[in-house]
Amino acid sequence: MEKMMIENNVAILTGEIVEDLVFSHEVFGEGFYTMKIAVSRLSSAIDTIPVMVSDRYPVFDQLKAGSFVSVTGQYRSYNRHDAEPKLILSVFARDIFFIDEPGTTNEITLAGNICKKPVLRETPLHKHVCDLLVAVNRQYEKSDYIPCIAWGRNAAFSNTLEVGDFVTMSGRIQSREYMKKEKKMTTYEVSISRISKGE
Repeated sequence: MEKMMIENNVAILTGEIVEDLVFSHEVFGEGFYTMKIAVSRLSSAIDTIPVMVSDRYPVFDQLKAGSFVSVTGQYRSYNRHDAEPKLILSVFARDIFFIDEPGTTNEITLAGNICKKPVLRETPLHKHVCDLLVAVNRQYEKSDYIPCIAWGRNAAFSNTLEVGDFVTMSGRIQSREYMKKEKKMTTYEVSISRISKGE
């Protein structure tokens, strides 16, 4: 069961650490910190993705801005009630390796249930896009709620899905900036490249 829980949520990133570790929270004496990793897209745009790391990880003290790393982990969420944004997303690091030069790997595979009715819309450039929220189970009866976005044919297919449908998908994690009440905010979502219904 644990192996299945791990395989239904796998994220792999390679890039540059662009923000040093910042304390997040503590659980039973174990400290957790976040850092940000910049990953280039083929379009040369850059996604800056939060990564959560335990202070018990062997190379914790070596994780500094300017280092190039490869991270494998799970994309996780938790709700924060005291500030915006309320849904906090980060890659929970399971394995971290130092690399010699910046990479461009940004891959994620997810399997979970649609937990909110998909919303199909059209961009100002007349491209179809569909917003999804997927609940991905993990251990101890917890779930991660992952916002996803599909384009074109994937958007049309995603719009046919119902709440409760089980889906498998792959894609990449992307960051996007927007303005809210004259304040610059960053949102994160999974940009879907493949999606199918059922196990």
